[in-house]
Amino acid sequence: MSKAVYHGPLGLPIWTWAAPLAALGVSALMLAPVALPPLVLAPILIAAVLAAVHHAEVIAHRIGEPYGTLVLALAVTTIEVALIVSLMIAGGPATTALARDTVFAAVMIILNGIIGLCLLVGGIRHLEQRFNVDGVNAALTVLGALTVLTMLLPNVTMTVPGPVYAPSQLAFVALVSLILYLTFVFTQTVRHRDYFLDLDAVEAHVAPPPPATAIAASALLASALVGVVMIGKALAPTIEAAVAAAGAPVALVGVIIAGIVLLPEGLAAMRAARVNRLQDSINLALGSALASIGLTIPTVAVVSLVMGVPLTLGLDVKDTQLLALSLFMAVLSLRTGRTTILNGVVHLVIFATYLFIVVVP
Repeated sequence: MSKAVYHGPLGLPIWTWAAPLAALGVSALMLAPVALPPLVLAPILIAAVLAAVHHAEVIAHRIGEPYGTLVLALAVTTIEVALIVSLMIAGGPATTALARDTVFAAVMIILNGIIGLCLLVGGIRHLEQRFNVDGVNAALTVLGALTVLTMLLPNVTMTVPGPVYAPSQLAFVALVSLILYLTFVFTQTVRHRDYFLDLDAVEAHVAPPPPATAIAASALLASALVGVVMIGKALAPTIEAAVAAAGAPVALVGVIIAGIVLLPEGLAAMRAARVNRLQDSINLALGSALASIGLTIPTVAVVSLVMGVPLTLGLDVKDTQLLALSLFMAVLSLRTGRTTILNGVVHLVIFATYLFIVVVP
């Protein structure tokens, strides 16, 4: 096994220190509050996203798979949940559909945008890629149950007219959603960890980074993700103005914000697919989709019950059909353990249709 070379303080390049710290500093200024122009915020946001991907890969190299992909998925989702909860508390009844819209956008971006790009990029470079179908089946099984329980069932329950749950129903669904997610994590990391490992993995030729480097990368990853979410929130008014000027529906703003939050995961997944590590890409993508529902819904449900604010969860007919199509195609595309560019193109076409329908409902 060859020895890895890590340059910079604690083995991390200077720019991977500068970008998260700059993003954290900008976030602190915004809490002051100090208004900064979009032309300043946008480059820092991009740099923070790239730094987050780098630090996630350093951590993954240190702790191995599937723990590495789980770290990034949980980190991004935790901060995403914090952002949604803060907006719910500040916005009150006007934000009853915020959690649903954010979660739905995240699921559509992951299932069609991120997975589609990974399959396309990997297929172009490697023709055909393989992955462990057992892990994918486990993730899709849980994802199917979570999406139906949280975003489809509220439309047909009768205690309270949809698309909301009665308080007792909301508490029950929040509990079972959390149980499903935690059971999946236990399966992924303990009971059946081999389901989520690369079938073609070989012994690493580069030594993992030392503990000090991994610890520093973890702290910088958290800083970068906080910066991404805070800067994304600060850019929201500019995005809203641009969407309004274009005459597009307000729902497009939620899609854009969800895309910004998911940028670190998306880039990390595509980089893994490009070097023929599709298993890591799928672990990250599907794990993120599960975390987006399994952690977000229970948290916002507690906030809703404590504040006494109704939580709108049910999707309309149009979004229901797009969600059903996305899940169905994910099952078909990932059922054999082998993928080509055709699978990627199909998912990207569905994603393009989703974006088009958002703009032209």
